[in-house]
Amino acid sequence: MQTGEDTAVTTTTSYEGPRKMAFICSKGNLDMAYPALIMGNAALGEGVEVHLFFTFWGLDIVNTKTNDKLRFTLAGNTAMHLDDLGRVRPGLEHASVPQVLGNLPGMTGMATRMLKRQMAEQDIPTVPEFLDLLQASGAHLYACRLSFDMAKMLEADLHPGVEGVISAGDFVEIAQGAQIVFV
Repeated sequence: MQTGEDTAVTTTTSYEGPRKMAFICSKGNLDMAYPALIMGNAALGEGVEVHLFFTFWGLDIVNTKTNDKLRFTLAGNTAMHLDDLGRVRPGLEHASVPQVLGNLPGMTGMATRMLKRQMAEQDIPTVPEFLDLLQASGAHLYACRLSFDMAKMLEADLHPGVEGVISAGDFVEIAQGAQIVFV
């Protein structure tokens, strides 16, 4: 019911203060490395303060002995599509690849090469190059102390952009007030 009075319309505005994002990278597969690297880079481009914490298998992303050898597997990936199959028969590019194919010899290598080719076609840097880019753009990279100790790693094995090997509790303090993305 209107009373004839002017009613004030309240609108909410987006947060205007300093922005901060924290990414927790827990997987060491090639397809799990890129989401945090890409989102972190995009956030940096928007002036957002970015922190990345590499834990468990995600530590492989910042380990110089492994980060250029990350792989992609079909096994367990229910959403895997092969775009090239659309050339065989239109519509097949949208069909999920049966997970059992991931167990066949050579499939992980083929899937890894395919993903790397697709990323290169989009001018997406390799994982080591992406880490260099993030470091140069001001991202803060940290290795998880527990995972680091469990893997018996050496600090010399870490990408030079890693600022330190810290505990999960330390990262919780660093991430205070941040949007947290768990990958």
